[in-house]
Amino acid sequence: MSTAESAQKLNPSLDLPEGVTITAPVSAEYQSILTYDALSLLATLHRQFEPRRREALAARVARAAELDAGTPLDFLPETRHIREGDWKIAALPKALERRRIEITGPTERKMVINALNAGADSYMSDFEDSNAPSWDNQVRGQINLRDAIRRTISVEQGGKTYKLNDEVAVLQVRPRGWHLDEKHVLIDGQRVSGGLFDFTLYFFHNAKELIARGAGPFFYLPKMQSHREARLWNDIFVAIQEALGVPRGTIKATVLIETLHAAFEMDEILYELREHSAGLNAGRWDYIFSCIKVFRNKRDFCLADRSKILMTVPFMRAYALSLIKTCHRRGAPAIGGMSALIPNKNDPEANEKAMAGIRSDKRRDATDGYDGGWVAHPGLVEAAMAEFVAVLGDKPNQLEKQLPDVNYGAADLQDFRPEGPITETGLRTNINVGIHYLGAWMDGNGCVPIHGLMEDAATAEISRAQVWSWIRSPKGVLDDGRKVTADMVRSLIPQELDKIRALLGAGYKDTYVRAANLFGDMCVATELADFLTLPAYERMD
Repeated sequence: MSTAESAQKLNPSLDLPEGVTITAPVSAEYQSILTYDALSLLATLHRQFEPRRREALAARVARAAELDAGTPLDFLPETRHIREGDWKIAALPKALERRRIEITGPTERKMVINALNAGADSYMSDFEDSNAPSWDNQVRGQINLRDAIRRTISVEQGGKTYKLNDEVAVLQVRPRGWHLDEKHVLIDGQRVSGGLFDFTLYFFHNAKELIARGAGPFFYLPKMQSHREARLWNDIFVAIQEALGVPRGTIKATVLIETLHAAFEMDEILYELREHSAGLNAGRWDYIFSCIKVFRNKRDFCLADRSKILMTVPFMRAYALSLIKTCHRRGAPAIGGMSALIPNKNDPEANEKAMAGIRSDKRRDATDGYDGGWVAHPGLVEAAMAEFVAVLGDKPNQLEKQLPDVNYGAADLQDFRPEGPITETGLRTNINVGIHYLGAWMDGNGCVPIHGLMEDAATAEISRAQVWSWIRSPKGVLDDGRKVTADMVRSLIPQELDKIRALLGAGYKDTYVRAANLFGDMCVATELADFLTLPAYERMD
């Protein structure tokens, strides 16, 4: 039986546009999102832009090969005129002028309510790193956001009703990155881009409602590696606004600078999106992962335990301050990244340590010149907000802070210190977090509290990439003199899996065994795979 025949048998009454196939169950509720007109628009955009997405992904591979061959990573000579030019992004809408604290999290129904009610200026609702992209999560997330925008969302749980307050945060939405497919939707026999799927359905159902309410549509764009990828998004924005009769420039999008490549093209990315830009965000965890990935075949590249790679180390400091300077020169907001710390209600001492860490992180961001920063938990909003208010006062932002003395170059962005210490505790933590997170992810949960931190796909990627790097680098030596090897890692995996089993108790499932096998195979593989989530997605139902 062909894929199309199987899909027809699965959803016999579903009316689909020509060439569109859905290989997952579509309930009556899901049909309110997967409408004929919405899927027709998705098919049109796919046919127009999918060849360019594939070109962009191929360009990533070619760029990696160039770097492996010894081509230095530097600013692009052909775009020097953009970096040196005198231009600014289009004016911001009032709803995006004040973004001191943004809370982030997946599109789960209760999470959406709690995040919008948390007292933050903005809520980035996430179809990407803090979301496990099961079919139900993706479509139900669309339903949850649609209901939240129309203020009909509510949840009954534990005898309590959760609903929206009169005043809520401004909603922004992050679709998946260019590298991710939506395997359950085929157009002309070809998988559709996961990001295009998320973006198109959300925009189709909500853009005009958001415009009428004066608060959108606003987006976050992840995993960008070049200004050409930003141009692709911009062209999609123009096309969908034209198709639905929405004024050009209505969409506003913030780009996460979470790859080393993108850090060399921040001006260019803002320029490509300038009529649709809402600034840049310092996506710190994916950025660290990207640095490891870019120099994966450089034998003398090595980073210390993840806990030692703070925003104050040389390469992260250069990245953080360069982002602020670039944004403010162009009239664009600069949004600080995520501190992964979370509250601990059961341990007052641990809770105070976490809160002190949050306060310190946001105080540094605000003092440096960021216009806002991220938190992952409603319980952190008040403390984080206080640090920005202490610096900004009543001002909505600090775009006037230009940082004329910040002049970092290519060498500064690649000053990869510290290289040590590497500890057995750090190695075990990476293995434990990687397996624990991946097991939860494969079971449908993409935002997981582990050891006092809120882990998502980005932090799991650091864990996996660091272990892989330490095995291969001659500098991958523990502080007690032992070399990190594949055999050492294989011996530690069952020990860490036992700890996870003991911790989770009745919540432990066989997905954690599958996760351990996958994580271990990827850590000891000859080549560093681009993304942990790609093979994991193929193993997800």
